[in-house]
Amino acid sequence: MVTGPPRADLPLVDKLAGYGVATVHEALGRTGYLGPGIRPIYPGTRISGTAVTVVCWPGDNLMIHAAVEQCQPGDILVVTTTSPSSDGAFGELLATSLQHRGVRGLVTTGGVRDTAELKAMNFPAFAGYVSAQGTVKATAGAVNVPVAIAGQRIRAGDAILADDDGVLTVPREQVGQALAGAGARTDREAAARAAFQAGELGLDRYGLRSTLSELNVEYLSYERYADGDDRA
Repeated sequence: MVTGPPRADLPLVDKLAGYGVATVHEALGRTGYLGPGIRPIYPGTRISGTAVTVVCWPGDNLMIHAAVEQCQPGDILVVTTTSPSSDGAFGELLATSLQHRGVRGLVTTGGVRDTAELKAMNFPAFAGYVSAQGTVKATAGAVNVPVAIAGQRIRAGDAILADDDGVLTVPREQVGQALAGAGARTDREAAARAAFQAGELGLDRYGLRSTLSELNVEYLSYERYADGDDRA
């Protein structure tokens, strides 16, 4: 149990939520994404916060209960297991305890249950599985140690951003960089959106015609293609 880890500056972390996972991921050079396997249990939610990390044994949620004591307002609980587990280790009662402490949501490689109740109480959960299978409380694990999910290292206090596109981790030292990069990317996307609305093609805006030419992409009329000239 590691207590009192440094945390990313929460007001800066909050600003990341305005950009969303996909934009921040691109702004950071496509790093930090926790993969397509962790999905929101109900759509339409976006959260940001600082990580409290938890390592549990499969089928055992003892350390989630232990981690609640280490949480503070603005945190997001990030849970993984020592080997794959789909059991529903998290549900309404744990969410109630976390919500009381100002925790903003859950990210887990494992399973959650009580999904209707979690939605009704507006507690965001991003999980690898939904499962009614319960767990025991019998085996020690760890809290606030570095964990790895989908090849991404997450330390206690790192920034977490989650929305319908998935979950992203940002090292606490890089939050400012992420904000600057996401702002610049948003400006570029706004310019591109206006151009597309005016009829410009991506092929021209991004200079992709030369790329097609370099790859020897050939344009054929349908008649030539139907006659068997299918070299393209």
